[in-house]
Amino acid sequence: MHTLGFEAIGTQWSLSTAVPLAPDTQAAVADLVDSYDRTYSRFRSDSTVARMAEAAGSWKLPASAAPLLTLFDTLQRLTGGAVNPLVGRSLEVLGYDAAYSFQPSGPPAPAAAWAETVSWTADARGTMLTTAAPVTFDIGAAGKGQLVDLVSALLADAGHREYVVDAGSDLRHAGAAPLRVALEHPYDTTRAIGVVSLSDRALCASAVNRRHWGDGLHHVLDARTGSPVDTVAATWVLAADAMTADGLATALFFTEPRELVREFAFDYVRMFTDGRADYSPAMAGVLFP
Repeated sequence: MHTLGFEAIGTQWSLSTAVPLAPDTQAAVADLVDSYDRTYSRFRSDSTVARMAEAAGSWKLPASAAPLLTLFDTLQRLTGGAVNPLVGRSLEVLGYDAAYSFQPSGPPAPAAAWAETVSWTADARGTMLTTAAPVTFDIGAAGKGQLVDLVSALLADAGHREYVVDAGSDLRHAGAAPLRVALEHPYDTTRAIGVVSLSDRALCASAVNRRHWGDGLHHVLDARTGSPVDTVAATWVLAADAMTADGLATALFFTEPRELVREFAFDYVRMFTDGRADYSPAMAGVLFP
């Protein structure tokens, strides 16, 4: 396999393909990633999201925003409001801000109510999102997964049939040969708790040991309280696409799998902070004894 590596949206990317990427495909990937970042990043001052934090208004988003917002609508409902992209302000209060201060400025702050603060419409021209107040969007619960899907679609359109798009803990695979992926132990990154076989699906993970900056402070917040989760340590989800897998990996921190399987097809492993783990039937045998 030929591999192209680069850093973007705060993580290391790796694109592995059976044949090398043509220069125009590499350029198209770079443009796609940069465009996504200019729309959604809350860490750069020239993004659409940065302008949303300054004033209420209506914001034109790319057509790809519609499936992302649809997923957030669903996860917000299924988790009783725990998953909410307005959690960006709560992260800022605890120190995960645009300046990376990692210094809390106050007690945990709940996110603004999603349905009461945001509305959106979509048509062939794009997606229009309207906010009733200044908000700090954070699409980290599913956005990286969606960007993995968009890059994968670009590779497929360029004629690639065998590839792995790896954006940190979010992967999408296509091709005849399965990929074995170790599930990193959330409390010891030199160890794995199991191995999964990834074939023509996406695998996304979320863990409290990623983006943590103080005693009990990490990036997985319950939007209803603004406090970090303290019962689930890590989740892994296999699904047909990375956006869904990414969103469900976050949702499993807040709700039981039986609530999510009513509307999504996926497999999962979930590890709790007390060392226990649960998993879907298809994942039996994945974890080491």
